[in-house]
Amino acid sequence: MFSKEESKKLRQQFWTSFGIVYRTKWILYDTKQKEIQLKFSFTRKFAQVSLDITDPDALVRAYYFEKLLSLKRIITNEYLPDAVFEEHYELPEGKVISRLYVQLDGVNIHKRQQWPEVMKFLNEHMLQLEAFFKEYRDFLSA
Repeated sequence: MFSKEESKKLRQQFWTSFGIVYRTKWILYDTKQKEIQLKFSFTRKFAQVSLDITDPDALVRAYYFEKLLSLKRIITNEYLPDAVFEEHYELPEGKVISRLYVQLDGVNIHKRQQWPEVMKFLNEHMLQLEAFFKEYRDFLSA
């Protein structure tokens, strides 16, 4: 078991290491669309790469989510075969967003021996997610 401080330090070490190993300028929050963010997550249970629709208005989220769903065949055939589409995804703090994601289960940020596998997963899948986003950005923002 790790203390809060030890856990925080490990998380910082992971993300610093990831940035050193994969020196990429990710889009992430700089999508030019305030409702959409690309995101990395790594917890004690899973690693995840996601496209989040974060607008607090459920109708706005539904609008963007429908656009994503209309591209589902393209996303799963050309970019992320294991993509999961969740219109109502609840974050740990209780906020509801819409999320398209790929996830690697059974990994733990506290287990350093898993870091190389997770880094590779995050890098490969974010490259694919960004490629999709760049190709269909105009459609998603219209």
